[in-house]
Formats: sequence, structure tokens, C-alpha cells
Amino acid sequence: MVERRVVAAFDFDGTITDRDTLVPFLVLAFGRARVAATFAALAFTGLGWLLRLVTIDEFKRRVLRRLVAGVPASRLRALGPAHARAIAPWLRPAALARIAWHHEQGHRLVLVSSTLDLYLAYVAAPLGFDDVLCSRLQTRVDAAGIERFSGELEGADCTGAEKPRRLAALLGGLDAIELHAYGDSDGDRELLAAADHPHYRPFRG
Repeated sequence: MVERRVVAAFDFDGTITDRDTLVPFLVLAFGRARVAATFAALAFTGLGWLLRLVTIDEFKRRVLRRLVAGVPASRLRALGPAHARAIAPWLRPAALARIAWHHEQGHRLVLVSSTLDLYLAYVAAPLGFDDVLCSRLQTRVDAAGIERFSGELEGADCTGAEKPRRLAALLGGLDAIELHAYGDSDGDRELLAAADHPHYRPFRG
């Protein structure tokens, strides 16, 4: 019998970290007042999300559409390293210990997150992750040759059923692997359901 490869897939916000990291990145990029005004303008959409009439994916897309459309890609990408350093104190020690254990065992480490690639890569590499699957902002080159964000995501938001789908695409299917999955929210439900070893909120308390 062929021994299955072991893969450990970790959600980021709320699982490895003790809080959300996307909104603080938006505040860094656009300022607290503009981000607050954007959320206020989308108050009815936010209420719809709370009432489960609008998905968190749709709410997130509308926030990003208002904030990042037309912004030069280079400006936001330049903020990635600084934000990665700023959120370092928010990483849960127990999560870091578990990541280190998987790394020592020679397991493949995959970060699977709905947050943006703009700073995740700078967090994942020092922790020893082999792969990063996440949401990415779509870009367009304008008439002047400047790459700008369109305000839309490049493909699907990396949450819900998209998480195991991307993981399977990366690994060539999930049947041939022994999967540990770590998550903390409804957006991780399908990933946890696909795992041999699901871990729901394991680093709290």
C-alpha cells in the first residue's frame, strides 16, 4: 500500500491570527476615514450580510470595488511587507507551534485564505509555507501603460467551496493525500469537511 502524502492546509484570519487582517490593510492603504465612509455607504449591504441575505463574498467585493478601482497596483503592492511586519504580533503562538511541527515532519504546508495576496506572501514564506492559495485583485493596464486594479477579484473569492477546489487543483486531487485542515469560520466548512483531520478553532483558549 502506497503511503499517502501529508498536507496541512491552514486558514489565516482568525485561525493563525487572532483577528481580521484585511480591514487594517485597507486602513493602511486608504486611511481610516475613507474606509469608514465606504462601510457606511454599504451599510444596507452589511445588514443584508448579517441577515444572511447577502454573502460575505458579495459584501467584500463591493468594499473592494469602491476602494481599489483605478489604484496603481504598485502602490498597494509596496505596502505588503510593512503590513506583514505590523500583523506579526497578531499570530497565535499555538498556531505557530503547530505550523513548525508540520514543517519538521516534512509535511507540505499550504495557506488557504480569502484575504489578499498583497501581504500574505510576506507572512507565509518566513513561516515555512510551501504554497499560498488566496484571493487576488484583478489588474488592467491603462492607455498610459500603468497597471491598475480594476476593483474586481481575479476569479472567485478563496472561501467556502473554493478552498478545497483550489487545493485539489494544486495537488492533483485530494484522494491521494492525508489532509490536516485548520479553520475557524463558515468559510472553512468545506475545507474541513474534505480533511482526514479537521481542526476547528484549535488554537483558542
